[in-house]
Amino acid sequence: MKQMSSAVQQSKLVVISGPSGVGKSTLCRRLLGPLSAFLSVSATTRAPGKGEIDGTDYRFCSIDQFEQGIRNNEFLEYAQVFGNYYGTPAKPVQQALAEGKTAILEIDVQGGLQIKQKYPNVLLLFIAPPQPQTLLERMEGRSRGEDDNSKNHRLRTAEHELEIAQASYNRIIVNDNLDRAAEETLEIIRKHQ
Repeated sequence: MKQMSSAVQQSKLVVISGPSGVGKSTLCRRLLGPLSAFLSVSATTRAPGKGEIDGTDYRFCSIDQFEQGIRNNEFLEYAQVFGNYYGTPAKPVQQALAEGKTAILEIDVQGGLQIKQKYPNVLLLFIAPPQPQTLLERMEGRSRGEDDNSKNHRLRTAEHELEIAQASYNRIIVNDNLDRAAEETLEIIRKHQ
């Protein structure tokens, strides 16, 4: 019996934030297997992008549905970003933590700070590009069809988020090499108490 209890995992809550195009989603997927982790799927009111699957990439819902969820306290955190609601459904995350799993939330800095207020022991990690030009190249490579104003707005947002992360997050991980960034992130999560 004693051996079984020592094998029980300690649940951990991890927030991974960073600007659009920095590689957060790819990094998060790389962490799931080695950590046997749960990756939260955010809810949003924005329309699905090309190839996005409801329940896998996001939980797509109407503004009315989202606002009803707010009234019912169904979100751990939520915000309006670029004119749409985004939020983390509470039940799946709470269930994963109750099962002793590591729960990973891929959310923005604003959401990360909301989570920190509710869960002081959360591990806040910010994924940063090696330099702003790299981020711009990655955004252009994603071919979202954005105009220059939208790209510039995303770059300004990224700079602002980095400033907040430097003051409030546990660690900033530079994604200049995905394999290295994944190993560094994995090591930080494993050591977090």
